[in-house]
Amino acid sequence: MRSARPPWVLVVPALLGLAFLVLPLAGLLAEAPWSTLPARLARPQVLEALRLSLVTATLATALCLVLGVPLAWLLARAEFRGRAVVRALVTVPLVLPPVVGGVALLLVFGRRGLVGHWLDQWFGVSLPFTSAGVVLAEAFVAMPFLVISVEGALRAADLRYEEAARTLGASRLTVFRRVTLPLIAPGVVAGAVLCWARALGEFGATITFAGNFPGRTQTMPLAVYLALETDPEAAIVLSLVLLAVSVAVLASLRERWIS
Repeated sequence: MRSARPPWVLVVPALLGLAFLVLPLAGLLAEAPWSTLPARLARPQVLEALRLSLVTATLATALCLVLGVPLAWLLARAEFRGRAVVRALVTVPLVLPPVVGGVALLLVFGRRGLVGHWLDQWFGVSLPFTSAGVVLAEAFVAMPFLVISVEGALRAADLRYEEAARTLGASRLTVFRRVTLPLIAPGVVAGAVLCWARALGEFGATITFAGNFPGRTQTMPLAVYLALETDPEAAIVLSLVLLAVSVAVLASLRERWIS
């Protein structure tokens, strides 16, 4: 039952909290160079950063789907010792400072890293300071969003459909492909969109592991950071693009938040 008159002791801090979150965004809109916005958005460096951001975020999301959906299934359906520890490790990137994540990636996938050493020696592959390194950094910080969303969908799914398919002779893989995935499709889509948005806005791990090279590793967040030192208006324009993408993502997931 909703109260007709909420107590002021709750309304006042609630309004202050809302203002704290909205005012910076309003300031961004107020200070935007609207008259020169189209020309600034058409600059080659802006378009290149936007293109690279969209491509790497999409590839990172695809990587997260390939690895994250099976991982979510394992956490939701399989019984094994240490599952709580595995779940905690999966969610570590959510609370780990992105820069620390970038350092960790560098120590593992760098040329002298635990895995990077063998990649370089056997295949001549070097991931740091490349576009592939950007994808790897973005996937590292974004995958937990997908795993958590898909695991929640799996736990909420009705197991009777899967059990019925099993009794009819379907294999585990067929049940997963023909029954489980359609059941959890909304959760997978929501997780993928959140994953993509997080990858698009990644900064710390990217600049630490992949660097900030225009046309190769400079994504939109990195371009904002660089422009803020030399051309604040360009930084505002780039920030507006990221803000618009964030709003579009949240609007597309509205039903998921209020359901």
